[in-house]
Amino acid sequence: MSATTHLAALARRSLLRLGALGRARRSLSILIYHRVLPRPDPLFPDEVDAARFDQQMAWLKQGFCVMPLAEAARRLREGTLPPRAACVTFDDGYADNAEIALPILQRHGLTATFFVATGFLNGGRMWNDTVIELVRGAPGPRLELDALGYGSHAIGSAGERTAAIHALLGQLKYLEPDARLEAVDQLRRHLGLALPDDLMMNTGQLRRLHAAGMEIGAHTVHHPILASMDEHGARQEIARGKAVLEDMTGAPVRLFAYPNGKPGRDYHAAHVALARELGFEAAVCTSWGAAGPGADLFQLPRFTPWDRKPLGFTLRLLHNLYRPGQTV
Repeated sequence: MSATTHLAALARRSLLRLGALGRARRSLSILIYHRVLPRPDPLFPDEVDAARFDQQMAWLKQGFCVMPLAEAARRLREGTLPPRAACVTFDDGYADNAEIALPILQRHGLTATFFVATGFLNGGRMWNDTVIELVRGAPGPRLELDALGYGSHAIGSAGERTAAIHALLGQLKYLEPDARLEAVDQLRRHLGLALPDDLMMNTGQLRRLHAAGMEIGAHTVHHPILASMDEHGARQEIARGKAVLEDMTGAPVRLFAYPNGKPGRDYHAAHVALARELGFEAAVCTSWGAAGPGADLFQLPRFTPWDRKPLGFTLRLLHNLYRPGQTV
């Protein structure tokens, strides 16, 4: 038996074990993705590309009952969740969700929920992508940003560029939203590089997802860290994002994802209350784990399975199934 065949057999046995455990405890596993790239990115080798996403959806379908998130949340509340229930979600609203992920999902007969930050549709760009593309395009071997207070970074190799990106993102992420946008624009002006304007979806791509039976969820307008805002600003971000998506799709938006989504750090109990008050039926965060009986439907946990082999992917799903998510 070859090593590949042996790993496949182990994965199948793990799936059978997963099925038995899933019947004993009916929990909801929610996978979170952001982008599905056409091909691997040397700066982010762990980012999911089309071939890898296709494999993961095949593995997921083999071992789980994949269902729409709104239905899963309702059945979790009612106590009728099927064994091994799972949902697929995407955050932010990248164009490759419609161009690359959608055909793969359709080929496997799966649905997903796409949480969209409306302020970046139709030619916009998220602040972190501006940083990424600036570092990607900057001439090496060093990126000199001492004059702006962001240090000097080696960028002579793909690994060094990746490290520089993470360092800059870490310095900027938790700034107040307006200050962060100004800092990123200062970086852009300092480097003077042309940047892509087609990373995010346009209205037509969003409507295509909706027409294909995919769920569209709200993710605010400008993707702020809600914990860094006052209550009025947070309310406006959540409510306006919901309203814009409902206008674009002509359908109610029932689901919400907290930007960044770490309980207690990126959002607080007040934001959970806002999501309820604004008429959502459920909301998701980024705490690892699975939602079991009695879970807070407005803090459903999600996780990212990064494994490249079926056995590792399956075992991570199995481990996550028995890990309770954190809440505020």
